[in-house]
Amino acid sequence: MGFFDSEIVQQEAKQLFEDYQSLIQLGNSYGKFDLEGKKIFIDQMESIMERYRIFMKRFELSDDFMAQMTVEQLNTQLGQFGITPQQMFEQMNTTLERMKSELEKQL
Repeated sequence: MGFFDSEIVQQEAKQLFEDYQSLIQLGNSYGKFDLEGKKIFIDQMESIMERYRIFMKRFELSDDFMAQMTVEQLNTQLGQFGITPQQMFEQMNTTLERMKSELEKQL
């Protein structure tokens, strides 16, 4: 069975995408959140980034042709911006750490 033929993989990918999209839409109002709301938002973003990192690692470790093609496509797309997937995750983490730091200043 191929990587993408798995119902579990399909459901997980769908849920991850939907959760990410919802959180990004919610993030448009981040500036209006109180301190607790901002903490919750950051925690949820960290959780989604970790889920995404694990999901991508599963792609990388798979022998499935389509999974490997997905990894290559991501590398190509990010390469157009001059970054690697690892750098993308590091930048996301840096942004979340900066957001946490800003919160601490408000306490």
